[in-house]
Amino acid sequence: MTDTTDDIAEEISFQSFDDDCKLLGSLLNDVLQREVGGTFMEKLERNRTLAQSACNMRTAGIEDMAELLEKQLASEISKMTLEEALTLARAFSHYLNLMGIAETHHRVRKARNAAPLSKSCDDIFNKLVQGGVPPDDLYETVCKQEVEIVLTAHPTQINRRTLQYKHIRLAHLLDYNDRPDLSLEDREMLIEDLVREITSIWQTDELRRYQPTPVEEARAGLNIVEQSLWKAVPHYLRRVSNALKKHTGRPLPLTCTPIRFGSWMGGDRDGNPNVTAKVTKDVSLLSRWMAIDLYIREADNLRFELSMNQCSDRLSRLAHEILEEETSSDVRHESWNQSLSRSQMKLHGQQAPSLPTQLPAGADLPSCTECNDGGSEYPRLEFPSTDYKPLNRQDGQGSSSSNFSRLDFRHNLRSSFQNGHSANSSTAQSAVISRSTSFNSSQHIAQRKVFAESQMGRSSFQKLLEPRISQSPGIAPYRIVIGNVKDKLMKTQRRLELLLEDLPCEYDPWDYYETSDQLLEPLLLCYDSLQSCGSGVLADGRLADLIRRVATFGMVLMKLDLRQESGRHADTLDAITRYLDIGMYSEWDEGKKLEFLTRELKGKRPLVPASIEVAADIKEVLDTFRVAAELGSDSLGAYVISMASNASDVLAVELLQKDARLAFSGELGRPCPGGTLRVVPLFETVKDLREAGSVIRRLLSIDWYREHIIKNHNGHQEVMVGYSDSGKDAGRFTAAWELYKAQEDVVAACNEYGIKVTLFHGRGGSIGRGGGPTYLAIQSQPPGSVMGTLRSTEQGEMVQAKFGLPQTAVRQLEIYTTAVLLATLRPPHPPREEKWRNLMEDISKISCQNYRSVVYENPEFLAYFHEATPQAELGFLNIGSRPTRRKSSTGIGHLRAIPWVFAWTQTRFVLPAWLGVGAGLKGVCEKGHTDDLKAMYEEWPFFQSTIDLIEMVIGKADIPIAKHYDEVLVSESRRELGSNLRTELLTAEKYVLVVSGHEKLSENNRSLRRLIESRLPYLNPMNMLQVEVLKRLRCDDANHKLRDALLITINGIAAGMRNTG
Repeated sequence: MTDTTDDIAEEISFQSFDDDCKLLGSLLNDVLQREVGGTFMEKLERNRTLAQSACNMRTAGIEDMAELLEKQLASEISKMTLEEALTLARAFSHYLNLMGIAETHHRVRKARNAAPLSKSCDDIFNKLVQGGVPPDDLYETVCKQEVEIVLTAHPTQINRRTLQYKHIRLAHLLDYNDRPDLSLEDREMLIEDLVREITSIWQTDELRRYQPTPVEEARAGLNIVEQSLWKAVPHYLRRVSNALKKHTGRPLPLTCTPIRFGSWMGGDRDGNPNVTAKVTKDVSLLSRWMAIDLYIREADNLRFELSMNQCSDRLSRLAHEILEEETSSDVRHESWNQSLSRSQMKLHGQQAPSLPTQLPAGADLPSCTECNDGGSEYPRLEFPSTDYKPLNRQDGQGSSSSNFSRLDFRHNLRSSFQNGHSANSSTAQSAVISRSTSFNSSQHIAQRKVFAESQMGRSSFQKLLEPRISQSPGIAPYRIVIGNVKDKLMKTQRRLELLLEDLPCEYDPWDYYETSDQLLEPLLLCYDSLQSCGSGVLADGRLADLIRRVATFGMVLMKLDLRQESGRHADTLDAITRYLDIGMYSEWDEGKKLEFLTRELKGKRPLVPASIEVAADIKEVLDTFRVAAELGSDSLGAYVISMASNASDVLAVELLQKDARLAFSGELGRPCPGGTLRVVPLFETVKDLREAGSVIRRLLSIDWYREHIIKNHNGHQEVMVGYSDSGKDAGRFTAAWELYKAQEDVVAACNEYGIKVTLFHGRGGSIGRGGGPTYLAIQSQPPGSVMGTLRSTEQGEMVQAKFGLPQTAVRQLEIYTTAVLLATLRPPHPPREEKWRNLMEDISKISCQNYRSVVYENPEFLAYFHEATPQAELGFLNIGSRPTRRKSSTGIGHLRAIPWVFAWTQTRFVLPAWLGVGAGLKGVCEKGHTDDLKAMYEEWPFFQSTIDLIEMVIGKADIPIAKHYDEVLVSESRRELGSNLRTELLTAEKYVLVVSGHEKLSENNRSLRRLIESRLPYLNPMNMLQVEVLKRLRCDDANHKLRDALLITINGIAAGMRNTG
C-alpha cells in the first residue's frame, strides 16, 4: 500500500495485481518496439535487468555484488546520448505510472470483493452497537456529524490533466477486463483499446509548457467533482443510510449529509499575487455555473424517469399552477414577439444549438449504476471564462464537446455586436457598427440586455419540437414540476453568465434559484408525493440521489475559503490609520490594537473612507473584502489567516470584513447577501502553536467577539493548525507533538467559555507535511478534539489519488465518516501517565535541537541542499500558479514546505520526515526508558501512529541512491555532511525498530514493502538517470532538451514514490 490509501487492506493477494502489471508492461513494450525500435528496447531491457539484479542481490544481503551492479548501471546510463536518455526517462516514467494505475485498480477490486469491508459504515456501526453504544446515540451522532474536505491548489499534482484523464480511462479498461463474461472477441477488442490508450499516452507531451492560472487550478478541482464526486456522493450516502437502517432501524434523513466539500482554489492568496479579488469572484461564479449545469442534466434524466400520473393533491395543484402560468406567459411572449421589428429580429436572432433528439446520457440507466459505469470520464463541460474566447482546456488541449452542445455565451455575445449576427450580410454588420456610435450608454445597455435575454429562435424551435405540456394529454405531473425546475435552473445559469460579464440581470427572484432550499422544495414535494402513493421504490432512486446531491453540494459545489497572511491585514490597517491621522497601527502594542479594534467593531459607521487612496497591494486586500461582502457566506466558506499569532490578527479581519459589508450594503440599499464569513486563525510555526490556546482564550474573553461567535456562528469557533511549516520549522516529530498539545489547549480554551470548536487540519500529502492514511490520522487525535466535527485539506496528487475515481472516492468518504464517528464515540486514549508526556517532551527537545542544528545552524547545509537535490530546477515543472518562495530570500526559512519536501523525496532521502527522530529516541533510550517507549507504542494511539508513519517513510528511503547523488553532484568538501546524515538515517531506523518491536521495516505492512520492491527495477534507473542529467545540466543550463529530460525524471520518480511534496 502507498501512503495514499493504506486504508483499504493490509494483507492481500498480489496475483491479480501482478497480472495487470504484466499486461500493461507488455503492451507498453509492444508500443515502444513500434515507436522507438528494437535497438533501443535492448538497451532499455539491459538497464532494467541490471537494476532488477542489483535489487535481488541487496535483498539477499549480498551488498558488494549489488553495489557492483549499480555502478555498472550508472556507467551504462552515463554513456547514453541525450536523445537516448530522454527516451529512457519517458519509458521508465510511463512504466511507473502504469504500475500506479494497476495498484489503484487492485485496491478498488479488493475493496469490492471484501465482505465485510474493514472500516466501512456497516463494519464500524456494527462494532459500536456490539460494543454497547445505544442505537439512538449512534443514529444521532451520525446525523449531526459535520466533516468538510477542503480541496486545495497546493502544487503537488505533477501529472498533466490530459494524462490524468488517460490514466482514468486505463483504469476503466482494467475494470472491464475483470468481467468473467467477456468473450474472446471482447477481450481482443479490449486489448486494442488498451494499446490505443497507451499509444496515445506515449505520443502525448508529459510536461506542462506554461504555468497554470488560479482559474485553471479551480477548473481542475471542479473537474474532480464532475468526473468522480458527483457520482460517488449519492452512492456513499446510500451506504451510510443502509448501514444506519440495518443497525439502528432508521435510515439517514434525506437532506442530511455527514460530509461536504470546500475549496481553496481561487481563494488562497497567501504568497500568491496571481489570486486577486476578480479571480475569487470569477471562480465563485464558475462554481455556481457548473453546479447548475450538473443539476440541469439531472433534471433532464428525472423528466424521463418520472413518467407516472398518480400523485398527491399538493403536487397536482402545483402542476396545474405551473401550466396556468406557462399558458399566460406564452400569450405575453407571443404578443411581445409580434411587436419586434424585422430589423430587431435580424439583430438579435442567433443560430440555436442543435436540440436533443435522444434521451439524455444515462437516462436509461438506473441511478445505482452511476458509480461504476465504466464509461469515459473525460470532461464534458465548457465553462464560462473571463474573456471572449472559446474556452481552451489546460495544457493547450481543446475542450471536449459538451453533452448539450451548449453555445459559448461570451463568444456569441461578442459576435452579436462585432459581426451583427449576420453571416451573409456585410451591410448589416456595417449598419450595426455605424449605429453603435450614436447610441448613448443607457440605450447600449438596454440593447445588450434585450439580446441577452431573448434567445427567440431557440425558444421557438423548442416549441415546434416539444409541444406545450398543456396541449399534450396524459403528461405526468412530475414531468411538469421537474420541467419547471429545469426552466428555472436554465434561467439561473443565464443570470450567472450575465453577472460574469457585468451585464444587467434584472430577473424576477421567482424566476431563478438563489439558495439550495429553493431548489430542494419542489424535489422534496415530488419525493413526498411518490412515497404517499406507495411508490417509495421510485422515490428512493434517481430523485433521492438528486436531493442528496443538492444537500451536499448546494448551489456552489464547494464553498470557497479565502486565505491571506496576517501581515497583509496589518499593513492595510496601517494605511488606514495613517490616512485617518491616528498613528501607525503596526507600532501599537497588542493591548492598544485590541482596544482600537474592539471599539471600531462596536461602532456602526464605516472606518475606511470612500475617498481613501492606497497602494496597489493594500487596494487588493480591500477589494478582496468587498468581494467577500458581495458574495457572502452563501458562496464563501471561511476566511483563514495564515501566520496568525495574536488575538488582534482575528479582530483585524473581523473589522475589515464588517467595514466592507457596511459600505456594500449602503450602495445596495439593503443587507449584504448571506452572512459574515467565519474567521479562522491558522497557527503554523512551533512558536505560534505553543501560544494557540492563549490566543483563543484572549479572543473569547472579549465580550464583543464572544457574542459575535454565539450570534453569527452558532457558538462555534474554528481553529486551523498547520502541519507543513511546523514540520519544516522543527522537524516532523517535534511538529507532531506540538500540534497534539496545541489541539488539547485550544479545545480546553473553548470549553472554558462554553464555545464549540472545530479543528481544521492543514495536512499535506507526504509524511513530512503531515500526510498519511486518513483513518490513522483521525484516530490518533487528542481525546475530545474530534467531537463530530472536522475540517481537513486534501492537496495536489492526493486529491486525484483519493477522489479521482468514484469507487475510491466512496471508500475515502466512508473512511472519513467512520474515523470521525469512532473518535467521537470512542475517543483514543490519552497518555496513561504524566511520565509519558515528560518523555515526549524529552524526545521532542532533543529531536528539534538535532534538526535545527543541521538545517538552520550548519553553514554548509544550504549549499549541500542545492547541490544534492533538484530543488532549484523544480520551478520549471509549472505545476502551480504560486511562487516557490514566500519572499525573495534564498534561505530555507522562506522556502515553501512543498519544494522542501519535494526535493528530498526525489533523491529518495526523504530527510524532512525523519531528521532528528533517531537522536531523540536514542537519547531517551540511553537513559533507560526503552520499556516505557515500547509501552507507549502499544497503548497510546498518537505515539503509535507517529512511529508507524516514520517507519513507513524510512522504508521508502534508499541510502545507496542518496549516496549516489552525493558522490556525483556534491562538492567534495560537503560530502562529509551527506555521510553524517546517512548515519542519522540508520540511527533513526535502528531506534524506530527498537520502539516498535519489529525486526525489519514495514513488518506490520508487508503489502507496502512488496509494492515498493516491485517498483525498484524502474525507479532506481530513473534516479541514476536524474543524477546524470543534473550533472550535465549544471554544466549546460541553457540546454532545453536536458531540462526536459530532468523534468521527465522528476515525473517518473514522483510516480514511483507515489508522492511529491
